[in-house]
Amino acid sequence: MTTGRIHSWDLSTGVDGPGTRFVLFLSGCPLRCLYCANPDTWHLRDGQQVTVDEVMARIERYRRFAGRAGGGVTVTGGEPLLQSAFTAEVLHRCKELGLHTALDTSGALGRRADDALLADTDLVLLDIKSFDAGVYRRLTGGHLAPTLDFATRLARLGAPAWIRYVLVPGWTDDPAAIDGLAGFLATLHNIDRVDVLPFHKLGAAKYDALGLPFPLKDNPVPDGALIDRVRDQFRAHGLRAM
Repeated sequence: MTTGRIHSWDLSTGVDGPGTRFVLFLSGCPLRCLYCANPDTWHLRDGQQVTVDEVMARIERYRRFAGRAGGGVTVTGGEPLLQSAFTAEVLHRCKELGLHTALDTSGALGRRADDALLADTDLVLLDIKSFDAGVYRRLTGGHLAPTLDFATRLARLGAPAWIRYVLVPGWTDDPAAIDGLAGFLATLHNIDRVDVLPFHKLGAAKYDALGLPFPLKDNPVPDGALIDRVRDQFRAHGLRAM
């Protein structure tokens, strides 16, 4: 019986995929993004161990509601591909129920998503942290190339994707890097939209509770003019930016 470690679950509308969705937060992540709002999801050991059957029993309670609201199930984290077997089985079981499925991932572990897992995924929410490899490394502790390889693979498979781009002043607002990312995305032809997500500090209290410093505590949040400029840059390449 397949088991996994989860942080929590929630219901959301319009943020984690189309419609009202059951969102399953898995524990464990290989990245350490400086702006991460959920440091309590970093470690597998901190998650609650559950079986796929237990997860599906809870999803079943909301199945009819989510279906009527044009939604479905989103598996996120942490990084769900850190627990790829568990994620794959949850997605497969949801597809068997006729539910729309979404996978929210950084793509850093994209190689762990086999074709069967992706066949059970109706939408990939792909978080691209930066298009500058050096900035990506300093911002996340990881490498950019696996994410771009995963994005290219999704396009080759014709898998629909939403791109999520966190806008952090001084980190991810460089016009040339954004144009580079927009140009890359425009070649893929499977990108339904780009969500420009303004950096925020809502997770600061979690760092305090864990006794950890919040690295971007003093970093400014983006203003409306900057957000509009970045969205317009994506739109200039023919992409739908939100």
